Amino acid sequence: MPPWFIVALRLTGLGWYVALCIVLGIVGGVWLGKLTGQVALLVLLGTVLGSVIAFYGVYRMVLPAIYGSNRPGSKGAGRSRNDDNGGVE
Repeated sequence: MPPWFIVALRLTGLGWYVALCIVLGIVGGVWLGKLTGQVALLVLLGTVLGSVIAFYGVYRMVLPAIYGSNRPGSKGAGRSRNDDNGGVE
């Protein structure tokens, strides 16, 4: 497969992830709103929550593409306490 096709599939997956998170937030807000009688407030909260979850997920999915395996906080990056002097300071 050509590299551009793989990139296109990844971007399509990100788009579906964002859309699904936001739609599920809206649907959940409508459902809870009908149960409680506060549809407008809970739809707004569902939309905000879905958007926050979507963009955090996209951030986590895009990190490896930006930094590769050398990103800060990844396993194997940096030194552990036992790397120098046996953990003695």
